[in-house]
Amino acid sequence: MSILIPYLHIIAIMVLMGSLISEHLILKPEMNPKQIKSLATIDIIYGMAAVLVLTTGLLRWFVYGRGAAYYLSNPLFHTKLTLFVILAILSVFPTIKFLKWRKEVNKGTAPGVDENSVKRLLMLIRIELLIVVIIPLLAVMIARGYGV
Repeated sequence: MSILIPYLHIIAIMVLMGSLISEHLILKPEMNPKQIKSLATIDIIYGMAAVLVLTTGLLRWFVYGRGAAYYLSNPLFHTKLTLFVILAILSVFPTIKFLKWRKEVNKGTAPGVDENSVKRLLMLIRIELLIVVIIPLLAVMIARGYGV
């Protein structure tokens, strides 16, 4: 189990990153109903990956890692947690929009996909991607003893 949890943690991070990249590539002002439904599905996968990252991360923190005291005394760990919370908050806005668009498509109406909304969502996704790149760097630094 001590090998499985870190492995699942890394796999979940890769799925999370892949989901964000997929959303970024699909999202554009002119999307067909299939693309809109794909966005919503990919976003669900993203959410499930985030839950798995959180769950395996908590297991590593409290059960399989160096112990809660080690991590809590490290300011880089606090930065990492803060970034994860910011990531979670930022992800709410695209999720709401994608679900709204999918609901409209399912009703047979044209979703209100406008260029300004797409630009805002792309910016949020780019910020999320940046955060997902920074968090593993902080994890490696913490594992190597930086910040203690």
